[in-house]
Amino acid sequence: MESMITAFNGFKITPIHERDAWNICDFCVANADRLKLYFPKTLEQNLNPTLSQLFVEKMVKQFENKETFLFTLKHTETRELAGLVYIKELDWTIKQGEFAYCIGYPFEGQGLMSGAINQLSQHAFTSLGLETLQIIAHKDNLPSVKVALKNDFKWIKTLANEYTPIGKSPLDMELYELNKQNTR
Repeated sequence: MESMITAFNGFKITPIHERDAWNICDFCVANADRLKLYFPKTLEQNLNPTLSQLFVEKMVKQFENKETFLFTLKHTETRELAGLVYIKELDWTIKQGEFAYCIGYPFEGQGLMSGAINQLSQHAFTSLGLETLQIIAHKDNLPSVKVALKNDFKWIKTLANEYTPIGKSPLDMELYELNKQNTR
């Protein structure tokens, strides 16, 4: 399962792999402030190398079972983990999945996540057989909204009280969708 999905701009996208535990642990700890709002479960499952190993084993199994696909975005030469991209909430009856993604502080603002979502959208449509992809983002999470719009995802509607961060009030989230038949 080490196979690379694609490479662009000096970065490569690969499926989660058993040997990613240390990288993911380092990434989560270094980006804890950024992850605690929208990725609290990923963060809490990767606070030390032992937890990360369990997390990676679980995610590899879910990938193989087509339950959740987790991809890593790494610098091609240094192999530093720049970000994580999930395709989750898979519904195989209607061939739909939802993207969730996070980028590390040193890599933000470089268009990497837009590029990764572009590549993985094509992969989801051609190799995974999905027909609708979703991005659910908070309206104030401008980088995430920008990733959706840059990749031709269309705003569908506001989802009232869709997401409740730990210890906070529920947030309305914006739903964006990309359909296979609307891609170039």
